[in-house]
Amino acid sequence: MTTLILTVAGADKPGLVAAVADVVDAHDGNWENSRLAELAGTFAGVIEVSVSADRAGELERALSALDGLLTVAVRTGTAPEAPADDERLLGISVLGNDRPGIVREVSGVLSAHALSIEELTTETRDAAMAGGRLFEASVSAKVPASVDVAALRADLERLATEIQVDITVG
Repeated sequence: MTTLILTVAGADKPGLVAAVADVVDAHDGNWENSRLAELAGTFAGVIEVSVSADRAGELERALSALDGLLTVAVRTGTAPEAPADDERLLGISVLGNDRPGIVREVSGVLSAHALSIEELTTETRDAAMAGGRLFEASVSAKVPASVDVAALRADLERLATEIQVDITVG
């Protein structure tokens, strides 16, 4: 089996997921994992599909026929690395007044400590009573055993003070 990673984007309207799923199914592919969302009127996402090696090219060509409805970029995936015995997942939450640079600042600290982001979700929304916009992020990151978690926490706490957000490390 071959793993294909599909990146899809297009003007949001009913039937987009069904269109991709129909093409995958018509080529005996299996929809494995996906992250799909509507963002500012655009439907976008990433889909992991498995398909027999002899049908992968045919599936890729068929997906290109969706152009006009959706832009689909196809990449061949690689087998996931087995997690190291000494790695663990760490959850990090960020909440504060929205401003440019929050993702850059937080991801910079994680990168400096050699953490690999497994999943990142962000959202901005109107603040209920205070006015303005709130920014919220949820991060799941792989932490190698070699990382000094106390130093990571200290750097995140220092950053939280500098950019005036709450950062919770779980």
